[in-house]
Amino acid sequence: MPTFEILPRFTTDLRRLTPAQRRRFHDVVLDSFVPDLRAGCPFRFRPGLRVKGVRIAPGVYELTWAPDGRATWSYGRERIPGAAHIVWRRIGTHSVLTSS
Repeated sequence: MPTFEILPRFTTDLRRLTPAQRRRFHDVVLDSFVPDLRAGCPFRFRPGLRVKGVRIAPGVYELTWAPDGRATWSYGRERIPGAAHIVWRRIGTHSVLTSS
């Protein structure tokens, strides 16, 4: 099972989402993102998640959780051997990729 860490900015962003947006993100993470991480290859995700690197931030990735819903994350140091550790960085609309 992957482990997670949440940066303060992510928490702030998350509070700005509507309850429906938060549910959608949670559902996508549990139903798609986590199973793909468990599959063992840390860079192989189903196409619908549209996981890709953020060009201006090496080591940071974006995940699409809704038509205009994005979350950025990076891999952190494993907490449990063999389990990915995800550091959630930002969440919101496509604009989270362009704002600091």
